[in-house]
Amino acid sequence: MADEKVRSSIDAARDPAQPVLPVTEKPHTSPEPASFHPAVYIATWITLSSSVIVFNKYILHTAKFEFPIFLTTWHLVFATFMTQFLARFTTILDSRKKVPMTGRVYLRAIVPIGVFFSLSLICGNKAYLYLSVAFIQMLKATTPVAVLVATWGMGISPPNMKTLGNVSFIVIGVVIASMGEIQFNMTGFLYQCGGIIFEAIRLVMVQRILSSAEFKMDPLVSLYYYAPACAVMNGIVCLFTEFSELTMVDVYRVGTFTLLANASVAFLLNVSVVFLIGKTSSLVLTLSGVLKDILLVFASMFLFRDPVTLVQAFGYGIALAGLIYYKLGAEKLREYFSQGGMMWGEFGQRRPAARKLVVFGLALSCIFLVLVGLAPRLAPESTDKYFSIGNMVGS
Repeated sequence: MADEKVRSSIDAARDPAQPVLPVTEKPHTSPEPASFHPAVYIATWITLSSSVIVFNKYILHTAKFEFPIFLTTWHLVFATFMTQFLARFTTILDSRKKVPMTGRVYLRAIVPIGVFFSLSLICGNKAYLYLSVAFIQMLKATTPVAVLVATWGMGISPPNMKTLGNVSFIVIGVVIASMGEIQFNMTGFLYQCGGIIFEAIRLVMVQRILSSAEFKMDPLVSLYYYAPACAVMNGIVCLFTEFSELTMVDVYRVGTFTLLANASVAFLLNVSVVFLIGKTSSLVLTLSGVLKDILLVFASMFLFRDPVTLVQAFGYGIALAGLIYYKLGAEKLREYFSQGGMMWGEFGQRRPAARKLVVFGLALSCIFLVLVGLAPRLAPESTDKYFSIGNMVGS
C-alpha cells in the first residue's frame, strides 16, 4: 500500500513560504521582548509542526485509519471548539473585537476563502495516498511561485520579470528533484499541484481582504473565523466520500484518546505560531520553516523509510537556496554572509582548535553522506541484506 499521509488544517501554517493562516506584522514596530530565548519558540514550533505530520502518519498508516478527510474535519471541529472556548473564557482572542466582522462580510470574504482552503486540504490529503512524505515536502517548495503568479493573475500586483527570475531557481530545483523521485506517481503529483494552486489562490484572497488596516488578524484570530466554515465544508465532502465507510470500529481501533491527542497537538501548533511571530518575526517563521522541511525529509527517510536519491537531494538543495534568496534578497544575504564571516573569524581567533574541529567534522560528514549514498551501487550484496542509510538515500 502506498504511503498515506494527511496534511492537517493547521499543518500548513508550518510551510516556510506561505502559512495557511494569514500572518501580518505591525509596521514600524520591533518585536516585543521575549520572556524566553527566541530559540525556545523556534524549537517549540518546529517540534509541534513536525509532530503533527508524524502523528498523522502514524494514525493513517500504522494504525490503518484510512480516512484523511475525516481526520482533517476532526481537526477543524476541535479548533472551532477551542477558539470559541478561548474567546469566551480568556483574553487571548480579544483582538478579534477590533475586526469589523459582520454576517455579510463573513459570507463574502471568509466563506470563499474557506472554499479554497478546503479544496487545498482535500487535494493535499489525497496526494499523501500516492507520494512519499519527502517528495511532497519538496513539491511544497514551489508554493511561493504559485502565490506570486496568482498575485499577478488576480491583479494584486503587476508582473515583474526580475522577481520571476529570482523564483525560477525554486522551479528548477523541484524539477530536478522530481526527475530523481523513485516512487513518482502522476495521480499524486496532480493532486499535490492542485493543492498548491488552491492554496495560492486562498492566500492571495487573504492578502486582498487584509490589505486594509481594520482587518489585521493574527493566526489564532484567523482560525477563529475560518475553522467553522472550513469544518462545515470539509464535513460535507466527508459525508459524500468517506462517511459511508467509516464505522465506530475504526474509531475504537485507533483510539478516541489518540484522536483527541492528535487534534490537541495540531491546535497547539497554531498557538505556537502566534507566540513565535509575536516574540520574533514572520521572517524567522519563514526561515524556521525551511529548517523544519529539511528535518521532515530526513524524518521521512528514517521513520517511514522513504527513499531519497542524490539527484533529489541536489534538486531540493537548489530549491531551498532559491527560496531563501527570494525571501531575503541579495542585499540581506550579503549582509548576513558578511556578519557570519566576521563571527567565524572571531571564533577562530578565540578558539582556533575548536574551529579546526568543526571544519573537520563538516568535511567528515560530507564524505560520509557521499559514501552511504553510493553504497547501494558499490556494495549491493551487503546493503540489500539489511535496512541502512544507504538504502534510504537511494541509488
